[in-house]
Amino acid sequence: MTLLAALAGALAISFSGIFFELSGVDPVTGAFFRLAYALPVLFVIWFVFRHRDQRTMQKRLLAFGSGFLMGVDMIAWHTAIGYIGAGLSTLIANSQVVIVAIAAWLIFRERPSRQILVAIPVVMIGVALVSGLGQENAFGSNPLLGTLLALVSAVFYAAFILVFRNANDIQAPPAGPLMEATAGGLVTVLLLSPFTGGIDFAPTWPGHAWLIALALGAQVGGWLLIGYALPRIPAVETATIILVQPVLTMIWASMIFDERPSTIQLVGAAMVLAGVGFVAVARARSVPQPVPTTV
Repeated sequence: MTLLAALAGALAISFSGIFFELSGVDPVTGAFFRLAYALPVLFVIWFVFRHRDQRTMQKRLLAFGSGFLMGVDMIAWHTAIGYIGAGLSTLIANSQVVIVAIAAWLIFRERPSRQILVAIPVVMIGVALVSGLGQENAFGSNPLLGTLLALVSAVFYAAFILVFRNANDIQAPPAGPLMEATAGGLVTVLLLSPFTGGIDFAPTWPGHAWLIALALGAQVGGWLLIGYALPRIPAVETATIILVQPVLTMIWASMIFDERPSTIQLVGAAMVLAGVGFVAVARARSVPQPVPTTV
């Protein structure tokens, strides 16, 4: 049942980019309402289980502060989708697994394994290939800019994971920390909106129906399922779950939006996927709490 919960969570999150693209809203509006629609649901879930949340006020504030990193990550990733599509942008954003490993090495002195040291250059070369390298037939309106924005998203998401993990080091019910981080992200998007195009507060249909599906399916359901399941399954299964989400997103993007990356971009995508897989396995074996999937 635990593995099924993790797979269900990965399936839910795999539609994040798809639902956002279907909504037709701009990146900042999408980020704001994704968080706004999720917050009251997370509050209700937390309120039911609040007696099991023994975190200190300092940890709660830390979770709220991690939302700043989440908010920037979402804006960058949503913007990247417009330039390089939902599939490739999601794949590049998932390189956060590698960035977390590098950050843990540099900041916390967690010496990486040989697999991680080998995987890092593989992922970097793969990212370069996904960017199109100046190909005329590369997929995306601006694949280089889209790749760079997806990398920005990955960096901020990696930072979010490191802070968020510390905010819930006693493994309280996940709805509480996620609620606080979502609130922090909502405030961040609101504060940054004047500098990033503004928020369209007028609800549209069916655009906001897709945003509600994004909020409830990924931000609430997917995150809670994966947050529950990943610490309870073996390392190899953890790595598999981490890889399932971007692969599924690329499949949905191909089926729904007819996204067709070039051959070189597909080779790069395969290299990124392989490198992330190696790092995920190595990290899952050495870190007690596995790194969840992205966005």
